[in-house]
Amino acid sequence: MLFWVFSLAGSYLFFIYGFLKDDFAIMLGQVISYYIYIWNLKAKGAFSPQKSGSWIWILVTVLIITPVIGIGYIISDWEQFKAQCLFNEKIPSLLIIYGSLGQIIFTVRFIYQFIYSNKRNESKLPAGFWIISLIGSAIIVSYAVIRLDPVLALGQSVGFISYSRNLMIIHKNNKKQK
Repeated sequence: MLFWVFSLAGSYLFFIYGFLKDDFAIMLGQVISYYIYIWNLKAKGAFSPQKSGSWIWILVTVLIITPVIGIGYIISDWEQFKAQCLFNEKIPSLLIIYGSLGQIIFTVRFIYQFIYSNKRNESKLPAGFWIISLIGSAIIVSYAVIRLDPVLALGQSVGFISYSRNLMIIHKNNKKQK
């Protein structure tokens, strides 16, 4: 469950970071995966009355409403958003597309995980999740290096260790079962 808690917290902070940096690629990735983190926490029972007090509902409300407010703010001043985030002369359009592609691939891991877990009616992280994580993360890290963004580079490159370790554990367990 901690994986999903930290993922949600990181996504929340990265969305704000992307917003402050006028970085569409960062914001896009966080908005897409944000609610999947909440679904997985719900599937793990994090929001059950037995495991949490009334404070959790205040937190969940804030977590759910924040991206909606952010998106509403973007839509309300669409022309400025386009100028700052989509057609920013500091960030070449191809680089925005490349970074957004990395975020989409990285987020596909959660869509994959969501479908995989939904079919099994429990939250699971299969090997495909970790493989997609490595690919998406590699693109995002290279995007961050090109953008000279140490926060994004550090945030994504630390995951390489976890993703690789989890694949090695899965491989080791599969060998034992044979």
